[in-house]
Amino acid sequence: MSQQPLWCPSEQQIADANMTRFIQLVSRATGREFADYQELWRWSIDDIERFWSLLWDYAGLLGEKGSDVLVDGDSMPGAGWFPGARLNYAQHLLRRRDARDALVFWGEERVRRRISHTQLYDAVSSCRQALQAAGVRRGDRVAGYLPNMPEAVIAMLAAASIGAVWSSASPDFGVEGVLDRFGQIGPKVWFCVDGYYYNGKVIDCMEKNQAVASRLPGLARSVLVRYIGNGADAATLVQGTDWERFLAPHAAAEIVFEPLPFDHPLFIMFSSGTTGVPKCIIHSAGGTLLQHLKEHLLHVDIQPDDRLFYFTTCGWMMWNWLVSGLASGATLLLYDGSPFAAGHHILFDFAAQERMTQFGTSAKFIEACGKFGLEPASSHDLSSLRALLSTGSPLAPEGFRYVYSQVGRDLLLASISGGTDIISCFALGCPILPVWAGELQCRGLGMAVEVFNDTGQPVCGEKGELVCTRPFPSMPLGFWNDPQGARYRAAYFDRFPGVWCHGDFVELTEHQGMIIHGRSDATLNPGGVRIGTAEIYRQVEKVNEVLESVVIGQRWEQDVRVVLFVRLRAGVVLDDTLIARIKQEIRSKTTPRHVPAKVIQVSDIPRTKSGKIVELAVRQVVHGEAVRNTESLANPEALTLYRGLAELAN
Repeated sequence: MSQQPLWCPSEQQIADANMTRFIQLVSRATGREFADYQELWRWSIDDIERFWSLLWDYAGLLGEKGSDVLVDGDSMPGAGWFPGARLNYAQHLLRRRDARDALVFWGEERVRRRISHTQLYDAVSSCRQALQAAGVRRGDRVAGYLPNMPEAVIAMLAAASIGAVWSSASPDFGVEGVLDRFGQIGPKVWFCVDGYYYNGKVIDCMEKNQAVASRLPGLARSVLVRYIGNGADAATLVQGTDWERFLAPHAAAEIVFEPLPFDHPLFIMFSSGTTGVPKCIIHSAGGTLLQHLKEHLLHVDIQPDDRLFYFTTCGWMMWNWLVSGLASGATLLLYDGSPFAAGHHILFDFAAQERMTQFGTSAKFIEACGKFGLEPASSHDLSSLRALLSTGSPLAPEGFRYVYSQVGRDLLLASISGGTDIISCFALGCPILPVWAGELQCRGLGMAVEVFNDTGQPVCGEKGELVCTRPFPSMPLGFWNDPQGARYRAAYFDRFPGVWCHGDFVELTEHQGMIIHGRSDATLNPGGVRIGTAEIYRQVEKVNEVLESVVIGQRWEQDVRVVLFVRLRAGVVLDDTLIARIKQEIRSKTTPRHVPAKVIQVSDIPRTKSGKIVELAVRQVVHGEAVRNTESLANPEALTLYRGLAELAN
């Protein structure tokens, strides 16, 4: 780790931060002073009821709060939050009604659109009425098979305003992948798109739309959004109409937002599904809203009129996280397409032209920018940028240094980590703390995050399981079609009863930050020693010839050996010299046990549609096992590259 932080907030930045204002509020309410963030965090988990109640007040939630904050707080699962509360998620995202930008949309270089807060409110009003006319009522499901475009936001908010439950997938999912998700939940209405753009190509979606609609149980209406303008006929879909005709009969009017319980279902999210049919994870309106407001206002420091961007599709939880930014008064910058369109720099074009204040992306994007040699601080005016957020996989220390050398010297680089399971984060950035290379800055307020060793004891400075020992509002309500909760309990509470076990292999640092070493189920065990895959990736990324890699443990001679697959730059061949250099880079920075027994060149690395490398699927193929659900992969054909390799037979 670096001996000096890469960035420290100035006194003025600390004074201006929402986190500082919140600390002042808590000090007045509790009569105690907080010396630093760690004291505030400790108080927030020791007195979780007071913390979440004060956060409700600070964030200015609309609706009835009720008298109780937490019931059955010693039960996990089983705790209940704000049992007397009544609120509506959509109302919070639509409370601004003015001519300022609410949504700015770029579809690669081809499409540019702007929607004001007033226009957004009116569009949601019309869509809400259209959904009601189609028979949608409280508790019904509404689905979107859409790009990250304004219509997705409008349809979701219209559904939420009624009390319907929203679920979405991106249009690059195949037919079976969509049916594995939406087929389980039976949407009454679904929205789909005629096609989309990716890296300059036009992809038609109508054949997939027809196949999905014909097999969705209980479907009352299909609504086609026109994006690529291919002249598609909405009438070819089951009960099909197009977006304009769906909304046209319903003039915008005042929305009467349905007051709903805090734990009313808002979203159904899906696990990646790489080991079977995706789990349908139900998230509450109140828990999602309160958790997102905490993260946006306090940990990301969103101020009114900020311009928030996250590179995401509608199939990843970061889309839901991004959209909630409207509740903090931010403009949402929506992008659909390849992040490397227009000569690799389109996202930085977007940042400069739209005066982006928070730039959210993946660690893989940052690493790729470094490999491409991009220098956006020199090529673009990024003076409006205050924070760069990274998630999806651990960001290596070199990625941190790249950001501060080539993107901006004075910004908050927040590596964040959580998941679809909690629709939020366990570890986050903090605008009043320094940034250390390779570390997530802090554990989130109100999140009793610890690291447990194999015996269930909390440790610091040692690798172990990321756990949360007290309940939090954005815990799932459960899984769809799991009425007794058996699958839900097995997913998170079997390892340490009464404690949420997230499945990440992590370490707390001396700064009380966190290092993510990889997924627990992907850890390597040569000689019985647990090694996180991220520890190896951090070293391999330093080798210039390597674009990306995947590492697995192969069963070998009653033990496990480490096998590293590398995708190299065009024209580079993996020879003995390069293999030796890769191994030496790993050995010199880690231990001899980290050094792979085999290094093998491949032309592609399989990943999910949200960009996560699927180590488990590669390991299954190497061992001749079936991969149960390839529909969740962006490039399932890549798995064939790992089957029956002669190099792994000796």
